[in-house]
Amino acid sequence: MVAGCTLIGGAPAVVVPPDPLSVPEIEVEPVAYDVHPEVGYLSPPPDDAHVDPILASSVTRDPEFEVAVAWWVDYWQHAARPWFPDFLHRMGTFQQTVDSALSERGLPPSLRYLPLIESGYNPWARSRASAVGMWQFMPATAREFGMEVGAFVDERRNPYKSTEAAVGFLEDLNEDFDSWFLALAAYNGGPNRARRILRQHAPLAQPSDSLFWALRHHWPRETREFVPKLVGAIIVAQSPAQFGYDAVTQDDPLVFDTVTVPQATTLDVLAGAAEVDEEEMRRLNPELFRGFTPPGSSYTLRVPAGRAGRFAANYAAIPPGERMTVVEHSVAPGETLSHIARRYGISIADLRAANPDVRPRYLQIGTRLTVPIVLARAGAG
Repeated sequence: MVAGCTLIGGAPAVVVPPDPLSVPEIEVEPVAYDVHPEVGYLSPPPDDAHVDPILASSVTRDPEFEVAVAWWVDYWQHAARPWFPDFLHRMGTFQQTVDSALSERGLPPSLRYLPLIESGYNPWARSRASAVGMWQFMPATAREFGMEVGAFVDERRNPYKSTEAAVGFLEDLNEDFDSWFLALAAYNGGPNRARRILRQHAPLAQPSDSLFWALRHHWPRETREFVPKLVGAIIVAQSPAQFGYDAVTQDDPLVFDTVTVPQATTLDVLAGAAEVDEEEMRRLNPELFRGFTPPGSSYTLRVPAGRAGRFAANYAAIPPGERMTVVEHSVAPGETLSHIARRYGISIADLRAANPDVRPRYLQIGTRLTVPIVLARAGAG
């Protein structure tokens, strides 16, 4: 804790008002960032209007920060070599979307690399902590920013809605913490944890990037390394050839039309109507993680550009009873939802989601259940 605070009976008691941490507490020499001088991107551009506040932060010239960044540069150059080109390849699909969203809100363009270290620009990414999508949102934060996280649709996987939510979240964090380094720490470790660390260890200090680095030993390791990890990725991603990578081609941005699907329909049927393979429909609509559009309501679906008219005509010709790839199961004596789910290789949650009116404790013999077998084939869940 900051000097001047003692513990009495396990509770903090202020003996004298603590002095704020000096800003910066660390010694920062006014020299050019020189971990990899051949890259040179961290040198502030001559036009102040175009200075990226993350890359131009004085903390990037702190010797200990440079060491941390150098470690991550080495990681992205060597340990990550098997998958880093794939990250850069996927980045091309959504970079224009991310850049546009950042520009619209006046946020630092270097944040385009945040999904690179969070998910490798993968809308299907899922962490051990159940953070999901390109921007790795937890369910509560996603819902707070207007995304649906439900039984049939998880908009954390929607690269367009999640990007809009992410830039809004980042903007709010920067306004709250008045420092991009602190905002990134809050993005990674959670705003409440960041506020608690600041309150406990520097209650009177002015927010700053230097404060993030001065308190680095109080952050969880992942959060402490988050900003150096990002800066290291930027250095390598901006000049991959200088770090031994062959020419990396990027995917083209997704181009699509939207159509309205009036009722629940599985992706294989939708792909047939669009005259494309099922994998393409899944790539365009990653939020449909159950493998079908939600029952009980219409849904706005993305189809390949130029296919909207063809899709509408083909879909209209499909009888309503053939729009779901499902089977019906009649409940036999002694069966429970758990038994039935195991039999078809799906989760109980998936089975209950497809039969919202069925109460497990009152499951009767002969009850007919809808089993979306597309789930097992697609590996969703």
